[in-house]
Amino acid sequence: MLDYSRLKPWVWGFMWTVLVLSALSFRPLMPVDETRYIAVAWEMWLREDFLVPHLNGSTYSHKPPLLFWIINAGWGIFGVNDWWPRLIAPLFGLACLGLSASTCHRLWPKTQAYLIVPILLIGNFYWAIYTTLTMFDLILTLWTLVGINGMIDVSQNRWFRGWLLFSIAVGFGALSKGPVILVYLMPVALLCPYWAINRQKQKWVMWYLGMVIGVLVGAGIALAWALPAGFSGGEEYKNAIFWGQSAGRIVQSFAHRQPIWWYLAIIPILLLPWMLWPSLLRKLWLNLREINKKEKPNQGLRLMLIWSIAPIIILSAISGKQPHYLLPIFPPLAITGAVAIASLTKKDFFRGYWDMSLPGLFLFSLGAAVACSPELGAWLNYSEWTANINRWWALPLFGFALLSLIKPPQEGCNRLLAISGLSSIFVVSLFGFLKPIMDYGYDLQSVSNYIAKAQRQGYAVAYYGKYHGQFHFLGKLKKPIIETGDGHIENWLAKTPRAKIISIRIKIDENSPKPDFVAKFRGKYIAIWDRSTVLSHPTAPQRK
Repeated sequence: MLDYSRLKPWVWGFMWTVLVLSALSFRPLMPVDETRYIAVAWEMWLREDFLVPHLNGSTYSHKPPLLFWIINAGWGIFGVNDWWPRLIAPLFGLACLGLSASTCHRLWPKTQAYLIVPILLIGNFYWAIYTTLTMFDLILTLWTLVGINGMIDVSQNRWFRGWLLFSIAVGFGALSKGPVILVYLMPVALLCPYWAINRQKQKWVMWYLGMVIGVLVGAGIALAWALPAGFSGGEEYKNAIFWGQSAGRIVQSFAHRQPIWWYLAIIPILLLPWMLWPSLLRKLWLNLREINKKEKPNQGLRLMLIWSIAPIIILSAISGKQPHYLLPIFPPLAITGAVAIASLTKKDFFRGYWDMSLPGLFLFSLGAAVACSPELGAWLNYSEWTANINRWWALPLFGFALLSLIKPPQEGCNRLLAISGLSSIFVVSLFGFLKPIMDYGYDLQSVSNYIAKAQRQGYAVAYYGKYHGQFHFLGKLKKPIIETGDGHIENWLAKTPRAKIISIRIKIDENSPKPDFVAKFRGKYIAIWDRSTVLSHPTAPQRK
């Protein structure tokens, strides 16, 4: 077998550091998700109420409080800042890299596959991009890994430690993103007879008894917060956190509705660039054919199969779908890929040019798109977005692509590093390439500063439509923003002598009333209107 001993933790640690620093340097807090979650933490900080999360003065039941607690803990140490909230998900992602490697080492201790796992994860386009976002899914992924390791412990007769880890994973997973943690853990627990082939049959009753106790203890951890929070937050909040975050989201998951086959359609895209590596694909196919052979079943591969496939089936049955819901199955996919790569011999690899041609050509095509982006923008009538793009960000893409095509690495370890490096270069270049677009249409700092100044001057500020908290942290707002609309805006203005109204407009033209402040936001405009303008032109805030 080939030697992968050079893949030390500092290698993937360095790649992680470059990705996180580039995101912090080039990308603002992204509305509406990142800005909303940090706004909830900000309001928790202002209220000093760490039991019931709030957003814009109202209880916030859409997510449990663990992320908000961690943000506030960091602010308590470092002071209020925007870098600490943006580091939390990446730190959990870094922990996922290490724990994924450890999980692989436990199941395949005689191979070097565990050294490859973090390289596959951090070298994946989607994982690399998502590891820089302040979201909940990498936190959930870590607890999934903890729970899986607990079940591996139990299968190796470490009963107490195993079920303790499983309980912690269920409890803190629920505190991270709700009962969805069970989607990733319960299939593995229930199908233990299929994958834990080395266990004694007479102990299966004890296994399932331990599983039930573990779920109950984990539920107790979550209920230690949910019960007092429900009573403190009121009846509506209590119903929301006990129903809305579990069965309600499954029964009535209208947001992000997609067809049942949607995940299967996007998975190949999410697994780029590894889906373009011929040697890996061929080996994976041969390994999958051997999983269920009766003469030599593989416990680890069976575990990876359940861990990765069962959640896709369950999530596909739910109408609401998002790509990041699949992040907790990336570790088993990476472990499976790492085991396949570790078993490759020199003769198993395609010739250097053929093996690197697809990744190299893909990166070259991305470089061409970046280089031609101003012209492409003009052709698609998006010149205002692409005019300030720096074409120089195409050079790293061209350079690395040409190098991999003209002089492809020959050794397996070098090819692995080359494709992973290709991914990192792409993501860093993507952040740099998109910076003018992010600054132009996604950075809400100037709008938030204007709103904060208006509130300090005594203005009551309203939002025309549904407000998602996107200005609260950026502007360090200490007062709620009123939600209003066609039905009662004039009555509210009649009772409010000093007022400003925020609205989203499709366009701002010369014939429209002039707002006090206007900024580009995505494909539309954020406009802030004075009370007098809206009273004179009641339709001014409407989206037109």
